Amino acid sequence: MTQTITRLNPSARYADATCFAGIVQAVEVPASATDGIHEQTTSMLKALEATLERAGACKDRLLMATIYLTDMADYAGMNEAWEAWLPAGCAPARACVQVVRLADPAWRVEIAVMAAAT
Repeated sequence: MTQTITRLNPSARYADATCFAGIVQAVEVPASATDGIHEQTTSMLKALEATLERAGACKDRLLMATIYLTDMADYAGMNEAWEAWLPAGCAPARACVQVVRLADPAWRVEIAVMAAAT
């Protein structure tokens, strides 16, 4: 028996989220490349929350997050936005790594998550 994979807003290159067997996977990038780390993270998390909800999940059901930063000096500013966004007691397993650059050189952060569908 083949299970269905659902893709939200698929393009030739990527989908906003994929859903399979009760698991939602999504990646989000900043809406503006000119903002600072706190603003990039805050806007990105707002968009991620909307994507998760459209996919049948929510931020308090995150299982895993991988955060990519272009400069670890941004770690505190990113964490400030992350901690304000995430409900208390719902922190997922998480990795935060520094990368040389992201697809848009002005992006300072990118996040990939996995969540359990509601």
